[in-house]
Amino acid sequence: MADATRRLLSPERPVGHTEISLPDVTAPRISVVVCAFSDGRSAQLLEAIVSIRAQTTPAFEVLVVIDHNDNLLDWLRAKGLGVVAVASTGERGLSGARNTGVGRARGDVVAFLDDDATAAPDWIARLAAAYDDARVVGVGGGARPNWETDRPRWFPNEFGWVVGCSYRGLPEHPAPVRNFLGCNMSFRREVLRSTGGFESSLGRIGDRPLGCEETELCIRIGERFPDGRLLFDPENVVSHRVPSSRARFSYFRRRCYSEGLSKSQVARLVGREAGLASERSYALRILTTGLANELLRVPSRNGAAALGRAGAILVGFASTATGFAVGTLRRRR
Repeated sequence: MADATRRLLSPERPVGHTEISLPDVTAPRISVVVCAFSDGRSAQLLEAIVSIRAQTTPAFEVLVVIDHNDNLLDWLRAKGLGVVAVASTGERGLSGARNTGVGRARGDVVAFLDDDATAAPDWIARLAAAYDDARVVGVGGGARPNWETDRPRWFPNEFGWVVGCSYRGLPEHPAPVRNFLGCNMSFRREVLRSTGGFESSLGRIGDRPLGCEETELCIRIGERFPDGRLLFDPENVVSHRVPSSRARFSYFRRRCYSEGLSKSQVARLVGREAGLASERSYALRILTTGLANELLRVPSRNGAAALGRAGAILVGFASTATGFAVGTLRRRR
């Protein structure tokens, strides 16, 4: 391990439940929650912790929630990294692990970072600054893909969400949004607790590429706090690792289908109008424009890649729509 990494992980630099003096007493205390489930991602988990420890504004506490994996929990505790390692007490899956973190958090704001993501040094500082506005109930940011292999030439920018990253259609300047990316989001703690946290029937379980737990939560928060703002800051970006297995077209298709299944569940929980409002705009405005732009590029030197991206847009939309239809029919039966 490099010297810089060794110093950051040294127990002499406590984070955990140790009280930390913040430079501005009016700034919110931010608890960072990282959820992990796989022994195979332990190296990425260490990188995520290092990035949190290297913040210009320190976290009030760092909670690492292990999702029903005793071996990983014991390994993390033995590392002595100065974080609070806890076992998930919720149902198996990302939502249950996140709710465990919310229940243990003591900060004014709870921020979530994925175990395969790393935060820029000013990540916490930018989050904290946004909460100066009392109307802000949550703050999210973008995610830059860190491809393990080269980015596929057929992969369209409009589908960055397939690999948990930013995509064309997100605001280019700070603006209120309906929902955040799951790998880079934060909420006031009392808002999370008053709305009941994440819906356990949604979200990724192990390697199953389901999702939308953050979408459903954000919609619920918007309904509960109609005068509140969920603020998206595109400049507050984390780096999100994309393994080679997620660069395959088979994963792209499967993830889109699973997103459709998840969206059908969201529509059941919050209603079709609220659950699909952003999706309609995305399909009609972003996907149609993206498809037209790629088709216009087909006669160029990079025409083959453009044709591949156009095809991926069509397959991605069709797979998501199919998943939504199947999920809806299952519920009716």
